[in-house]
Amino acid sequence: MTDQPETVAEVAAAFTAYEEALVKDDQEAVADAFRDSPDTVRFGIADRQTGADEIRAWRRQQPPLPPGRTLFDTRISTFGTDFAVVTTLFSYPGGTATGRQTQVWARFPEGWRIVSAHVSEVPGVPEVPGAPGC
Repeated sequence: MTDQPETVAEVAAAFTAYEEALVKDDQEAVADAFRDSPDTVRFGIADRQTGADEIRAWRRQQPPLPPGRTLFDTRISTFGTDFAVVTTLFSYPGGTATGRQTQVWARFPEGWRIVSAHVSEVPGVPEVPGAPGC
């Protein structure tokens, strides 16, 4: 069964907690959102990490996000009660690109965790939240 309301709500809460930690530069909480596994993968804008240890090490070296990060067109698709994909677009005030983020979440005994993530940017005029196509 897809997009069961209870499962969507659980994933939304996990995603929101991740995003809040990211914006606050809570590196430990961000790293803990990822599955502690050598198979967890994160592809960034100009980087790549394989395994939770690499993700943690990379996160510790990163500066905080610029202020004013705005998410838009966030979508959560769930498949059964233990698997979900979250996609969102993001921008920063005065930015010159639209960011794109995809996370694959899975439920484990310890809770919802990201097992794969991809972040990219499209250079040029940023999309405007709420605009057609966004």
